Amino acid sequence: MAKLHRIISIVLRLAAAGAAAAAAIIMVTSHETTSFFGIEMDAKYSYTPSLIFFVVAFAVASAYSLLVILVRPGSTVARLVLLTDVMVGMLLTGAVAAAGAIADVGRNGNEHAGWLPICGQVRAYCGHVAGALISGFVSLVVYFLIIMYSLHAIAEPMCSCH
Repeated sequence: MAKLHRIISIVLRLAAAGAAAAAAIIMVTSHETTSFFGIEMDAKYSYTPSLIFFVVAFAVASAYSLLVILVRPGSTVARLVLLTDVMVGMLLTGAVAAAGAIADVGRNGNEHAGWLPICGQVRAYCGHVAGALISGFVSLVVYFLIIMYSLHAIAEPMCSCH
């Protein structure tokens, strides 16, 4: 049974690492230059702090997921893994929320602030950002599954209901 728990944990962590890495890579490759009324406009993820936070958070999550696979179950370090999983989950939630808010402003603008939408002019850039957000959300869901599975694996030996 312990071997099955280990295999499931590794598969979930590899899925989380892959989705997180994909989110970061897709966001980093989001770049487009266009001309608007004779003015050249350049759209890059690095121009927006929320999108930089997204890239860093998902790169860290991907590396963390791969490193945790090396931790031996039952070791002292393994006891901290659930806590750090929750912290990484919170980090990713903040990153998806921040990037999602900026993406919404880019897509719809903000009439009250006088901000115009830009996705009509830089469609490829907005498509990349949307793809990164989708991949980031998939990674976030997988992290939620990792946390739930870890809690189940910890609580199962304590339960006398079997």
